[in-house]
Amino acid sequence: MMDSSPHKVYHEHDFDSRQYLEHYFSDKSDMAYGDDVLKFPIENLRHVFAVGHINGDILIDLSVSSLVHHLYSASEFFENIIVLKVNNRCIMELKRWVDDRTGAFYWGHTSALHQETEENSDQFEDKEGKLRSAIQHVVKYDLEKENMTDPLILPPADCVISASLLDYISKDQDDYIRYLRKFSGLLKPGGHLILIGSLDKTYYTVGKDKFHGFTYNEDFVRKVLVGEGFIIDYCKVKERTAVSDLTDYKAMMIIAAHKEK
Repeated sequence: MMDSSPHKVYHEHDFDSRQYLEHYFSDKSDMAYGDDVLKFPIENLRHVFAVGHINGDILIDLSVSSLVHHLYSASEFFENIIVLKVNNRCIMELKRWVDDRTGAFYWGHTSALHQETEENSDQFEDKEGKLRSAIQHVVKYDLEKENMTDPLILPPADCVISASLLDYISKDQDDYIRYLRKFSGLLKPGGHLILIGSLDKTYYTVGKDKFHGFTYNEDFVRKVLVGEGFIIDYCKVKERTAVSDLTDYKAMMIIAAHKEK
């Protein structure tokens, strides 16, 4: 029998950050999404940062759950990373890892994967330690406020990176454009925006709950970015290889652009 109940929405309903990580980002042998959500962004982000000359003082991360694996490359070029989170569970889960506390989610498999992508991969470096040091602040935000982090005023960022957040918070195309505009407003003139997302997704599962996924394609994102004054520097799409019904995306995408001055 088909489930006719509406899907939950990431920022409006109770979201179990830890269970989400266990489903999609763990080192378990039966975790189906390694190539798509771990290896694909790690490999491409290393290329984007190194070749795109993306660096500066401040990087702001606006991503779902308590993800860290997409920030290893960023920590090579930014000593100050500000992470914005929508709810307290995501904040607590991330801080547990940043503070290296007992019970933190294990990300060692992803730091090893990042190490493998480097030319000097035979030289061990504490990727997790470097990233922990770079994450200077973890701040709660409210999407509906004009200043999302009110009463805090964030310094303009050289780069904003967002993994899956627009996919999860946008209910339609107008939402996507409105939220993207908010993210863009965090950038300095000429600043860089990096988006990681999944194409043609309608839902994802966390525990017994199904959550809404905004359905879009590569052409839509390109048109929106250009319409918001960005110049696209890099785009890569990977067809889905995961075999699992936890979520129904068709492909993964990473796109990097810079804001016209």
